Amino acid sequence: SYQVLLQMLLWAVVILDLGTLSMSLPQISDKNFTAECVREHNEARSAVSPSSSNMLYMSWDEALAVTARAWAKHCQFKHNIYLKEVQRVHPTYHSVGENIWVGTPPSHFSVKGALKSWVDEKQFYSYEANSCKGMCGHYTQVVWANSYKVGCAVQLCPNGIKHFDGREGAIFVCNYAPSGNWFGKKPYAEGNSCSECKDICERGLCRYSWTPDWDPDNFSKNYKVILIVRPIFLILICISAYAVRYFYPDVFCYE
Repeated sequence: SYQVLLQMLLWAVVILDLGTLSMSLPQISDKNFTAECVREHNEARSAVSPSSSNMLYMSWDEALAVTARAWAKHCQFKHNIYLKEVQRVHPTYHSVGENIWVGTPPSHFSVKGALKSWVDEKQFYSYEANSCKGMCGHYTQVVWANSYKVGCAVQLCPNGIKHFDGREGAIFVCNYAPSGNWFGKKPYAEGNSCSECKDICERGLCRYSWTPDWDPDNFSKNYKVILIVRPIFLILICISAYAVRYFYPDVFCYE
């Protein structure tokens, strides 16, 4: 009976471990995940051929990631139906692009692998003719020069992904702003790397040292400062008031 009990406990541990593994996909708050998303995009943007004179450095946008997460939770291999509605998917940008990767089992997911599947579409794209001989829209969005913000999310789909596979899988969504893939336009301008940069050139990308006051990143930073500093000031005020009352009990205020 002791051995049976031990076997049952071991099976329980194995099942719990498998459940933990199946739920181990990163969240949008995972700094390693966000850094990898940004890095893989910028590496692809740096490596374009012919070289780009105006390719902007891409950075993370939390609002885009929230939108990507919200849509990924639908677990369907289909673009967000709200993308065309101005400011429905982002409070600031009027146009948002989107790439979607799906795979099964979920263990097949990696940021690097998903980005590679999109970037590999460059073999079907002709820069000179600005045309595709197959699927290449994911690639052109990744290397769209003016799309300088990205936010991604990955979602576990235990009951399968609609329009793809009924088995457990993962869906990875990346949103971009401003959106790319404008009809009749090339994704970037050909020329010497960074030749049209106004600020800093970093690995062939135009990295800006200034951001406008309405940049979402600035708002989040300001909110964090307020949330941290305000309680500290309130505590100091309370301590000061108590100290005055304790050491100077006869002090009163009159109008």
